[in-house]
Amino acid sequence: MAKRSLSMIRALMRLPHIAWHLGRAGVLGHVAQITLLPSWLRHCCQLLDRAVRSKSAVNDAGGALCQALVRLGPGFIKFGQALSTRADLIGPELGQSLTMLQDRLPPFAAARARQMVAKQIGHPIETLFSQFNDEAVAAASIAQVHRATLCDGREVAVKLLRPDIEKHMLADTALFYSLAQILQWLAPGLRRLHLVTAVIQFKQLSEMELDLRLEAAAAGRLADNMRDDDGIYVPWVDLENSTKGMLIIEWIDGIRIDDVDRLTNAGHDIGKITEYAARSFFNQVFRDGYFHADMHPGNIFVRADGTLVPIDFGIMGYLDFQDRLFLARLLSAMLDRDYDMVAKLHKDAGMLGAGVSIHQFSQSVRAVADPVMGKPLGDVSLGVVLGQIFQLATRFEIEVQPQYNLLQKTMMMAEGVARQLNPQADMWQLSRPMAESWMRHEAGVKKRAEQLVDEMMQIMARLPKLLSDFEAAQQRPVAPPPPTWPGRVALLALLLVIASFFTNIH
Repeated sequence: MAKRSLSMIRALMRLPHIAWHLGRAGVLGHVAQITLLPSWLRHCCQLLDRAVRSKSAVNDAGGALCQALVRLGPGFIKFGQALSTRADLIGPELGQSLTMLQDRLPPFAAARARQMVAKQIGHPIETLFSQFNDEAVAAASIAQVHRATLCDGREVAVKLLRPDIEKHMLADTALFYSLAQILQWLAPGLRRLHLVTAVIQFKQLSEMELDLRLEAAAAGRLADNMRDDDGIYVPWVDLENSTKGMLIIEWIDGIRIDDVDRLTNAGHDIGKITEYAARSFFNQVFRDGYFHADMHPGNIFVRADGTLVPIDFGIMGYLDFQDRLFLARLLSAMLDRDYDMVAKLHKDAGMLGAGVSIHQFSQSVRAVADPVMGKPLGDVSLGVVLGQIFQLATRFEIEVQPQYNLLQKTMMMAEGVARQLNPQADMWQLSRPMAESWMRHEAGVKKRAEQLVDEMMQIMARLPKLLSDFEAAQQRPVAPPPPTWPGRVALLALLLVIASFFTNIH
């Protein structure tokens, strides 16, 4: 408890600096519009916004928040990208802005990069690379990338973690965890949004990004899953020489998937590319339950032969069979416009409260979905649709499902790419045959029987430990109620923020 208290106090001491940057960028004025926050807190944000907002602050909420996060450093940039998955909390428009948050920072020195490579391989850099370009081709918050040639002649990209990035990310995630706890204490209505769980997920994802061996493993798993799929290729990784701090992966020459003019001039079939992208996305999510969760346009290239090539496997999403089955049934019901089934699926999944009327929820879903079903991407705004859906989530108090956060972010990114690539595509019709095929093959009686047998065997294997844990729990004394210190710390934090604002003004 003492260690956690100390961690929270350290995190809160950074609040004045953070609040100042948010205030100067004009973010607090937009925070004041979040209806889930208590009215007194929203009123404070309005007053502070008027007091400290910079004259150069942009009016757009997404632009303002992006500017503030970039000024606050790498951890905040990554957190902003993770926050883009929570459109239920920040709204779909702001969520869309954050998915495109530019994760670019100045590169660290070439001499330092060469020194780091030599340290990672344990030998002079020339023993592994016949050529190593000093100029970084990309520099982001976590790592930067250099082009190089292995001694055997293969062209590769060398990804290096930034110096001391682990220390900075650890401090930032501690701060985010503390803030999530305080927000849930200040505004109990936020608890259904599982903010603390979202921060824990962010911490886990950050830890994976900080170990490039895990990215190498992710690329290998995705390559295995998609080995026999047409139209997509996953680059090979030099597993022998990649380390925790350095990833060596195949260099890819191609055109960004959103550069439609270059693709057209190069003779590519845009319709075919769209089909490959849709099928690949569907297979990753439904067939494999393992998907690339950072699919912004800069991470997807089109080779000269028309093959799609994803890169950067630092963030991957996973859905178990039950989650995929729920999504497949939901998609099938939506395509059939069976909104009563949509409501029933939510009810059966425990996402609707006991007092919620299935018929009212069904009617509300129909009002949102019917106007967009069957329309091409160019005529549909996913942001608008998501906004209406999240209004339903708030009205019917739908429990947020944290396992879908990454998928939601990926869907918004994919929609943005598809809209630029082929606005006339009808994603509903592209998805229907794939959904029906998957349901027949994977969700059939035989497959479900196999799944149930698997689950029963797992339960039987865990049963002795579960019984042992239960007996031990019965013998433990009842824990005392939690102390009230979080409330006192929260009030102290607010006083520190207010004092900091007016100190900076003068």
